[in-house]
Amino acid sequence: MNKQELVTEVAKKADLPKTKAQAAVEAIFDSIKMTLKKGGEVRLVGFGTFTVANRAATTGRNPRTGEKINIPASKQPKFKAGKDLKEAVNKK
Repeated sequence: MNKQELVTEVAKKADLPKTKAQAAVEAIFDSIKMTLKKGGEVRLVGFGTFTVANRAATTGRNPRTGEKINIPASKQPKFKAGKDLKEAVNKK
């Protein structure tokens, strides 16, 4: 499912026009992004938790040349699925 398909599904299930569903989906994504950018976490009980993990700087290797390269430290968004989501995915 891509973003447009998600908007269409939200519009259908919430009985909203697509423009309002688009705005709602964008607002949710923006809120999650801004919270993670500030170093916070977004916990949606039953669905999952979005967090930020810090990755230390490391030394890597260019596979073509074998040359060593420095990989800078970075922050990575993480998602851990909640119990309800895991159960829904594994239900037969």
